Amino acid sequence: MVAYEMIQNLKEIYEGQARQERYETSKALFQCKMIEGSPVGAHVIKMMGYIQTLEKLGFSLKDELATDLILQSLPDSFKPFVLNFNMNEINKTLPQLLGMLRTAEGDMKKGGSKSILVVHEVKRKENKVAKSKGNGKTKAKGKNALKPKGGISQDGKCFHCDKPRHLKKKLSCLS
Repeated sequence: MVAYEMIQNLKEIYEGQARQERYETSKALFQCKMIEGSPVGAHVIKMMGYIQTLEKLGFSLKDELATDLILQSLPDSFKPFVLNFNMNEINKTLPQLLGMLRTAEGDMKKGGSKSILVVHEVKRKENKVAKSKGNGKTKAKGKNALKPKGGISQDGKCFHCDKPRHLKKKLSCLS
């Protein structure tokens, strides 16, 4: 019983210290912001250290939350990267994210303020001209339908002389 009581006593003493350390570490992690122009590698490594310290203290973060914390701590110059990362739903480990951020930082330094945005195609319903089935003619649908230009109209009258069933090419219509 003496050993058991000693272990319980040590747990009580050190749990309070671990709680305080966990509080300080999580506070530093959540308040961490990268200064514009500073290297992204050092910033991300510092944040990864905080995350690993929390894991050792029994408070592990899921990879998605850790990634979100890192991306939220970046300055405005990384907005195109963050937008692309979130739009494409990229799932990377923290070391892989670090590599991607270093590459993006190098590209930003080389290219100045050029940003690349990936856009997904959105399908919309539109009235389009239907493709023909081998006879060389097309059929139109909806508002974009072509109206006949001469010859017999849809109600069967000539466009030029208004006689029923009469083509404009006949001599009686042209005179």
